[in-house]
Amino acid sequence: MSSLRVVSLLASATEIVAALGCVDLLVGRSHECDWPPEIQALPVLSRPEIDIARSSAEIDAQVKARSQEAVSCPPDAIAALSFYSIDAEQLTLLRPDIILTQTQCEVCAVSERDVVAALARAAGMAPRIVALNPRHLSDCWQDIRRVGQALQRADAAEKLCEAITLRLAALAPVDQMRPRVAFLEWLDPLMGAGNWMPELIAAAGGTPCFGEAGAHSPWISWEELAVADPDIIVLSPCGYDLARTYEDLPLLQAQPIWHTLRAVQAGRVFAADGNAYFNRSGPRLVDSAEMLAAMLHGGDGSRDAWIRLP
Repeated sequence: MSSLRVVSLLASATEIVAALGCVDLLVGRSHECDWPPEIQALPVLSRPEIDIARSSAEIDAQVKARSQEAVSCPPDAIAALSFYSIDAEQLTLLRPDIILTQTQCEVCAVSERDVVAALARAAGMAPRIVALNPRHLSDCWQDIRRVGQALQRADAAEKLCEAITLRLAALAPVDQMRPRVAFLEWLDPLMGAGNWMPELIAAAGGTPCFGEAGAHSPWISWEELAVADPDIIVLSPCGYDLARTYEDLPLLQAQPIWHTLRAVQAGRVFAADGNAYFNRSGPRLVDSAEMLAAMLHGGDGSRDAWIRLP
């Protein structure tokens, strides 16, 4: 196993590798891989092709414009319209045996298509590509097993999944009230939460207002949010840390409907670090579920991961 050279181009995959005790196998990472801290010294092989420093509305406009261009683009030119670029020269120098990537969302992270395009420019390499595709919570745990198999740590992967399952099962007593939760993955425009989030909310003891397990996150209107009138609102934009999420709060406060919502009036609105936790389909999803349970049932914020807004 010690001879394996692994490049991870997905933050959740990097966390899986670390949780399996295989950090020493990593030789390169994506620009989004930031946990655990010791991997930050690794070479960075990717960068975003849109300006992520812009406002939420401007980022959304860039994504939609690039996606529309790709629809009308000839197949041999689609790679040029990817949301991420990979340093093929650096990849050639690192010569990995395994590359970890994903096929779940081409907007959120480096995709398998990006990797294949980079390998076409890299000389004389044929690494194994392990592409994760998590949609349900069970997929996330199965991805841990898949990475464990690839790294020859199948037993460690199984034990990690068992520990996660036990922690999830301990979260929400069946006799507790199940508040209705609007988990928002984008704020301008509004987006609900699909994929594994409805299951995570249910595991924490809540009832999701928007989104379907296993399906992409849905866009929602302010009118739909008003009709749902949730008991609790969690703000956790995809790719944003807690500080960046807090910056977008005025976008919501500028909407008259915002102040009529029962969750706002009751002071049951929370901001969370979606980038490190809820949006990242790795082992820390169980930490995310525990945070949600604390939000739903009266626990304290963890300061660096989530806060209750005044």
